[in-house]
Amino acid sequence: MKLYCFGESGHSYKVALALELAECEWQPIFVDFFKGETRSEVYLRDVNNMGEAPVLVDGEKKISQSGLIQAYLAEKTGKHGGRNSSEKENILRWTLWDNSKFSTVIGITRFLMNFVLKGKCPQEVIDMNQSRLKVAFKILNNALEGKSFLVGDSITHADMTCCGYLFYPEPFGFNRADWVNIDRWLKNISQTPGWKAPYDLMPGSPADRT
Repeated sequence: MKLYCFGESGHSYKVALALELAECEWQPIFVDFFKGETRSEVYLRDVNNMGEAPVLVDGEKKISQSGLIQAYLAEKTGKHGGRNSSEKENILRWTLWDNSKFSTVIGITRFLMNFVLKGKCPQEVIDMNQSRLKVAFKILNNALEGKSFLVGDSITHADMTCCGYLFYPEPFGFNRADWVNIDRWLKNISQTPGWKAPYDLMPGSPADRT
């Protein structure tokens, strides 16, 4: 399998981590997002007409959107997708919550704080997003009370989708020490055999552009 991705992309990291933990044979294909590759005519025509990464290519099949790719990998590999209908539904529930209320807000906030030229950063937007994230952090922290993982007793795609941006070093208003259950959960994930940090798993990092 091939994964169009880049190191700074939290959504790409979710899929790259899922591939790695499922012990799939895969190859990262670097997408030069910061030079506009996802908006190029070639990318839109040949890779993803939505102009986004990640994109998974498995033979003749091409899939975009991290949540759909994770669902595909769960079905294909039989790993991390839940052991029964209740767990499968709960994994989907967390994936939808993450994509709409969590990762999207983190991604925008992190981008504005770290990858936008100084003086071009709308502080009011950052403040509003960080206020929204405090609510989301509380929801996630409460859900992890007394639990090692979000669904069941081992890592699933629910964990991999929700942790996507939380292993990045760039600041966006998240301090692990403030959220005891999230901190413990992230340690559990990072101790899973095969785990790698984003910039160790995918090509591309801020250091490459410095």
